[in-house]
Amino acid sequence: MGVLVSIERARSLRKSATPPEQAMWRLLYPLRQAGHNFRRQVPLGRYYADFADHGSKLVIELDGDTHGTEAAIAYDALRGKFMDAEGYRVLRFTNTEVMGNPEGVYVVIAAALEQAPALVAPPTPDPSPRGGGRRLDSAQSEDRKNS
Repeated sequence: MGVLVSIERARSLRKSATPPEQAMWRLLYPLRQAGHNFRRQVPLGRYYADFADHGSKLVIELDGDTHGTEAAIAYDALRGKFMDAEGYRVLRFTNTEVMGNPEGVYVVIAAALEQAPALVAPPTPDPSPRGGGRRLDSAQSEDRKNS
């Protein structure tokens, strides 16, 4: 039940995106087209990341006016520590930065993605345990190499 509630809350957050969140989503479009799988309002543990790319382990957080209180600063610090412990790098931008300097924000994100460790999936066993493929005999393999 907790996962379902979490998914429903994430959906609700995506549907009620603020103008800076909408602007960030548009800003991330070219990076998503380049293969970075950013998602919005991603559940991470008991928290939600505004934007996250699991492949590069990068989280982007937008801070509005409500993030300036002592309670919000403490909460953001806890979230940041949790995400850091999970191996994520967290970039924080103010709503003003996103709306007033989108090019600068984009440059910072692109640079962080270049520094991100490449997460490489382990090779698939041959033949795949899922099946569906077939082994080539040595003659077929040579024919493929020569074509």
